[in-house]
Formats: sequence, structure tokens, C-alpha cells
Amino acid sequence: MPVLFAGVLGTLGLLIVGTGGMVVTVAALYWFLTRRGVPRWVSLGVAVLAPIVIVVLFVRAQMLWVVLLSYAAALLAVICARVALRRGNPSTPTIEYPTPPPEHPFLIMNPRSGGGKVAKFDLRRKAEELGAEVVLLEGPGTVDVAAVARQAVVRGADLLGVAGGDGTQALVAGVAAEHNLPFLVISAGTRNHFAMDLGLDRTDPATCLDAVHDGVEIRVDLGTINGLPFVNNVSFGVYAEIVRSPAYRDDKTATVLRLLPDLLAEHSDSRLIARIGDTTVAGPQAILVSNNPYGNSDLAGLSRRDRLDRGVLGAVTVSVANSREAIGLLRRTRSHGLTQRTTVEINVDADTPQIPVGVDGESLLMDTPVRCVIEPEALRVRVPKTRPGIRPAAPALDWIQLRDIARHPQTGSMTLDEAR
Repeated sequence: MPVLFAGVLGTLGLLIVGTGGMVVTVAALYWFLTRRGVPRWVSLGVAVLAPIVIVVLFVRAQMLWVVLLSYAAALLAVICARVALRRGNPSTPTIEYPTPPPEHPFLIMNPRSGGGKVAKFDLRRKAEELGAEVVLLEGPGTVDVAAVARQAVVRGADLLGVAGGDGTQALVAGVAAEHNLPFLVISAGTRNHFAMDLGLDRTDPATCLDAVHDGVEIRVDLGTINGLPFVNNVSFGVYAEIVRSPAYRDDKTATVLRLLPDLLAEHSDSRLIARIGDTTVAGPQAILVSNNPYGNSDLAGLSRRDRLDRGVLGAVTVSVANSREAIGLLRRTRSHGLTQRTTVEINVDADTPQIPVGVDGESLLMDTPVRCVIEPEALRVRVPKTRPGIRPAAPALDWIQLRDIARHPQTGSMTLDEAR
């Protein structure tokens, strides 16, 4: 808009500077995303300074009102876009079931998870004061968490719970679903994606214990991969390689954004074949299968799922030829090479007998073919009556979905897959 007004008022210099500044900013942002080392940070500096210079020049030309009007118009556009996306992805509240408190709750706690949250929030003492039996995963060696949970069931446990990471949560959730017992999630992991999608307080895991004496049940789906349960997602190809990175556990988002473009362009390991319902995708570099779909703009399982009870798996496959195409997919400015579907069963095969798979953030080797299925409402999750995160997540700006809504307004209430 400032460029337009500058042209109308005859300020040719401002017109050239404004147009050139926008081009430089976009180019610098692209270089920041696709380059490494010194050029990356030089590009970031240019991307920050260029719009500042433009604003200063327009202010000096006594056109501050135009700049402010432009910002207001941009803000209004973002608000309208989010409203359109929210209307295209309606959500209804999850049903809550009142149930009596458990008589013999059993909790497994990992004292190392989340940088020591079990000790920091005094979770063991608080749980035992509520009448729960607590077992700490202190070693030595690797502990078979599922076996510990099954032994507790034999001794009469009527609730199973975990204070730990999503991988540990999934193993115990599988035992709870197997015996139709309520399951308690305590947000003591590093990222706590499952707890986030349940609406639990991730800043104070002790509040999750409120569910023991004053809770309700919700029914959520459980995913399985070759019989192994997962609560969040499983990943193949490049996604699985990222999960194997030591940095992934400390900062998932930064690790994915840093590694994904280059890995997509250079990946040359096992050739994968994904069969997603009636759709077959040959040779994708990355596959993400989730217990219920993430938002359409989330291609790496980093945000949240509004629902966990739709009874379907979410599937994302990515096929690109270079870093530029990878960046386009991440920024949602292109859709070629991207497949997003929902289904109840997904099969992944390869030209090797085993492939690396990331299962809820844990790296495993699995025999091919690999079969993922959804078990609708298989898990009874006991949660506090009051949870801070049960409001629907604000939809991310997805330019491809906005384009589809604009082209086909009559399909505005459909999902993206249905519109396509």
C-alpha cells in the first residue's frame, strides 16, 4: 500500500525503493531459510533492516499515515484469514464422562524426564498422599515399562498413569487400553505433546494429579504400529532421521526446521512406498503418520491436534527434488509433492528388510512392511475437570487452504481433503 500511494503522489524514488525493499526482504528471508553459516545470518540482518529502511523513508516523506494504514490492513487480513480457516475446520467439545475416583491408582514416574520435573514438582510425595502407588524408573539398566504396568494390573491396580515422556506414556497407555482401565497423563516430559492435546497444564505437572480425586474421563483414539502403541505420531524416511538426531530431544521444533530442508533434498536411503487407504505414494522422502490429523499447515507434527477422537490416522507424505521445493512446502506456498490424507490404516513398505521409524520421539528399527492402524476410543483418559488448554487452537495461516476456500466458497465448511 505505501508503494501504491507513493506512485499516486508522484514520488518515483519512494516507489522504486519500496518495491525494491520488498523484493530484497523476501529474497533475504529465502536465503535465511536455505543457507547455513555466515550467509544465513547476513540474510537475516538484511531481512530485518530492509523494512525498517522503507518505513523510515516513508516517515520522512510525511507518509506515516499510509504506513500505519498498511499495518492495520495487514492485521485485518490475518484476522479474516484465521476466521475463514476456523469456519473450514469446525470443532465440537469432547464428551466428558463422570466416574468415581480409583481405589488403587498406580503411577510410573521417570525422575530424569523433563530435566527432573518429578523431583522439582515433588510429584511422588503428592501422588502418594492421594493414595497412589508410585514406582520410579531409576534403573539400573533399561526397565520394561509395559511389564511393570501389567504386574500392577495383576496386583489390582484400577488406574495406570505416567509422569514421563510421550514414548513412556504410549507404552503404559497400551496396557491400560488392553485391560480397559483409565489412564492418567502427568505432564512431566520435555515437550508433552500428548498432554498438550488433552488440554493439560504443561507448566505445572502437579495439577494433573487433581484428576485422581476430582476427575472425569474422556475417550480418545490409540494408534498402533506393528502392534506397538503410539499416542502422537510415527515417522519414516527423513522424519525418522531427524528423530535420531541427538538435538531432537532437546528442541524438536528447531531441529526439524534446521535439518529437514537439506535432508529432503539429499535423502537417498531406502525407497519407501506408502499405501494410504486407496492411495499409493511411491518414493516419498518423508512420511508422518499421526494419531488423528494435525492442522493442514503442520507438516512435521510440531503443533497440536484439536481432537483425539475422530477415529482416523493423519498421513503426510513429502516428495521434493531440492531445498527450494522443501522450503516451499514448509512455508505452505506450494503443494506439489505433498500428500495429506486421513484413513484408518496405512502400510509402509521399503526395498530393505528393516527401516528406521520414529515412534513418539523414540527411534526404532522395524521389519517391513510396517502397518499402522487406529483403534477408535480405545483409551479411557482420566483428566482434571478444569484444564487450561481445552480451548481450540487458533488455526495457522495456510495459504493453500485459503486459496481453495476463495476459489470454492461453497466448500468452506469442508476439510481440506474433502475440498480437494
